[in-house]
Amino acid sequence: MTENPKELIDRFIENLTDWRGEILAKARRLIHEADPEILEEWKWRGAPVWSHDGIVIVGNAFKGKVKLVFYRGTSIPDPDHLFNAEMNGNQWRSIEYREGESINEDSLKKLIRSAIEFNQEHHAKK
Repeated sequence: MTENPKELIDRFIENLTDWRGEILAKARRLIHEADPEILEEWKWRGAPVWSHDGIVIVGNAFKGKVKLVFYRGTSIPDPDHLFNAEMNGNQWRSIEYREGESINEDSLKKLIRSAIEFNQEHHAKK
C-alpha cells in the first residue's frame, strides 16, 4: 500500500525530533492557514512540496537549518524581507531558519499568498 503525500510529510516531520521538526510543522500549519486549498506533494526523493496552480514552496530540513524554497520567489514582493538565502536560476528564493529563530507568522502567510497569486496570474495567461 502506497502512502499518500500527507502521510509521508507527517512521518518526515515526526522523524525530525529536534527544533527542525517544530519549525517545519509550524511552517506547514501556516501554509495551510494561508491557503486551505493548497495541495501537498512528495517529490524529488523526499521533499515536501506545496502547490496551487504550480509549485509554491518546497520545504526541507538540513543539518543546521530548515529551508522553505519559493519556486517563483524572485517574482513576488518581499516587503518584510523574509528571503535570506540564495537565488538560483533567477527564479528560486528561500528562507532559512536556524535553531533559536522564530517564524514571523503574518509575514510568512502574506508571502505565501503572494506566491499563490503569482501562480494564478501566470497560470491564467497560459
